[in-house]
Amino acid sequence: MVELRKRLVIAAAGLIIGMVVAFIVTDPIISFITEPIRIIVEKRGDDFAALNYGSVTGPFDMRMRIAFSIGIFFSAPIWLWQIWAFVMPGLTKKEVRYTLSFVGAAVPLFFGGCYVALTVMPHIIELMYGFTPQGAVNFYNAQDYYDFVFKLMIVVGISFVLPVFLVALNVTGVMSGRAILKGWRIAILIATVFSALATPAADVVSMLMLAGILIVLFFAAAGLSLLFDRRKKKRQDEALAGIGG
Repeated sequence: MVELRKRLVIAAAGLIIGMVVAFIVTDPIISFITEPIRIIVEKRGDDFAALNYGSVTGPFDMRMRIAFSIGIFFSAPIWLWQIWAFVMPGLTKKEVRYTLSFVGAAVPLFFGGCYVALTVMPHIIELMYGFTPQGAVNFYNAQDYYDFVFKLMIVVGISFVLPVFLVALNVTGVMSGRAILKGWRIAILIATVFSALATPAADVVSMLMLAGILIVLFFAAAGLSLLFDRRKKKRQDEALAGIGG
């Protein structure tokens, strides 16, 4: 219990430090995520779109929300290590190797998904603004606007990690590579539906791009699982041959 408390305190301290650093750099972050609004204003030639704060404390609240979210990412090495250090003594060498492999693959894929979400985000906002009637003005509520950007990043980031879970299921013997590949039709359907829900219905290009990446990741996971199955079978055959000899 003392060990757990110690790890939690260190993880919390890391998060606070990450939040302080993130709070300092909120200006460029806000500037980056609100770039689509400035593009809309430039195209229309007037202030037809703006970020709106609905309360006196709105600007500060938004900075705190951004600082907390980005602080989690900044402090990830600290709190991930604390979790790992707490759990590791109870793991076998094989489980340690699998865990390191899983984290090593999942983290880059998650941030890759976040990057794709940020790439798609400006097109989504510009496209949705195109449905604003002539003479109308769009004042984006700051909290709703930030929630949209952040949730889009999280959802797409997690979707990029799902193929790693498929490989993990294969490595642990829950699913064979052939069984994973057999569900390719369902995987394509799920990827398409998810992409349609994550992007506006009118933004077909973004939907197809996101769906295409998810489908490629699925087949990569299936191919890797088949490779692992082949190696596993080869080792079993060699073991049986050794016993028979």
